[in-house]
Amino acid sequence: MALDPVETLQQLIRIPSVNPMGRPFNEPIHGEARLTDALQAICERHGWPWLRQCVQPGRENLVALLAGDPLPADGGELLLWDVHQDTVPADGMTVEPFGGEVRDNRVYGRGACDVKGSLAAMLAAASRRSEDANESSPNPSVTGRGIHRRPTIVIAFTVNEECGFSGASTLCDLWHPEKRGAATITAGTISPDAIFPRPPDAAVVAEPTQFDVVVAHHGVVRWRCHTFGRAAHTSRPDAGVNAIYAMARIVQAVEHYHTLLSTAWPEHPLCGRPSACVSTIHGGVGINTVPEHVTIEIDRRLGPEESPEEAYQRLIQYIAEQANVGQCRVEHDLPFMRSHGLSDRTNRKLAERLSGLTRQLGRPSEIIGVPFGTDAAALSADGIPTVVFGPGSIAQAHTADEFIDIEELRFGVEIFCRIATEGLRSP
Repeated sequence: MALDPVETLQQLIRIPSVNPMGRPFNEPIHGEARLTDALQAICERHGWPWLRQCVQPGRENLVALLAGDPLPADGGELLLWDVHQDTVPADGMTVEPFGGEVRDNRVYGRGACDVKGSLAAMLAAASRRSEDANESSPNPSVTGRGIHRRPTIVIAFTVNEECGFSGASTLCDLWHPEKRGAATITAGTISPDAIFPRPPDAAVVAEPTQFDVVVAHHGVVRWRCHTFGRAAHTSRPDAGVNAIYAMARIVQAVEHYHTLLSTAWPEHPLCGRPSACVSTIHGGVGINTVPEHVTIEIDRRLGPEESPEEAYQRLIQYIAEQANVGQCRVEHDLPFMRSHGLSDRTNRKLAERLSGLTRQLGRPSEIIGVPFGTDAAALSADGIPTVVFGPGSIAQAHTADEFIDIEELRFGVEIFCRIATEGLRSP
């Protein structure tokens, strides 16, 4: 039986898959493992061959196959659907984060919008195709240019999108013969070379875009910066070296650098200009001790063509030149997260095709750029034409009352069914 998208989304929300955002897995809600198991069960129920690929201990990509006709080895289209399993933390939510409540034609809960709504829509569309009475013997539609048959769809349920995109990066190894031998396949009913006899022709990365097609987005590099001073009693502050004062000057330097980026840096026509931000600060041990160590985290958003390594070095150099830290020592950790942006150089035809299919179903769909990052950057960097697309609005993602409209969810099923039937090759 084909899956109902609303019921499926409720079930997915009720399985916490919280990304601890680089911190230890110390709560039962952390990690994707339980959701991966549930998704594997869905694959088995519908007869989809699958495999599990270890990304890091306890975190595995699940990859499922819906075979098309003709097969990729015979010239058939091979499409990748990428949808991440993890969500951001649920702290401070004003709705039950893992309840999947339906109210006012919306489904509420952590991940409802980002991105379990898209996950439910993809699963429902795939199950509908599998339940088609003609699935085992495809019924081609006749077009003005000949016979059009179903593409092969590979659905990759990836991990760790919210803090590193490592699931998508690791996934790319599976279609490279020289790399997949080293891939850690922990279980499955099919081999990587059977799923990917060649690299995908194109990829659709699920994110809440309200069915606009994203062809460009920013990248990111993140790291920690430390100041080291000398502790002393606050009754004699001159006997110490205050690490907070030095860090305050570094914070100001980052703020000034952001101003330069937002006014003088070349502007991408779809994404705008890059940015820099200090997002956390920690320091000091007590009210009566001059602080000897302070740490900040720096988030530098990149234009689609920028290099994370170069952006990291440029800002470090700017801090060294502009921030007078006195006797304090400054250290910059190596980045704990780095990702290129998504460039619109190679995905325009793909975007036009997907936008056109969406409009045929009566939904507006523009080709756009966005400031946030996605798994698409890793896939595109590996040479796969890639776009970002899905139900829901980014305005609801990560919010205290995260939700997705059921109308959006059901339209998502329709458009993914259309993709699964017609493919995305230009007619």
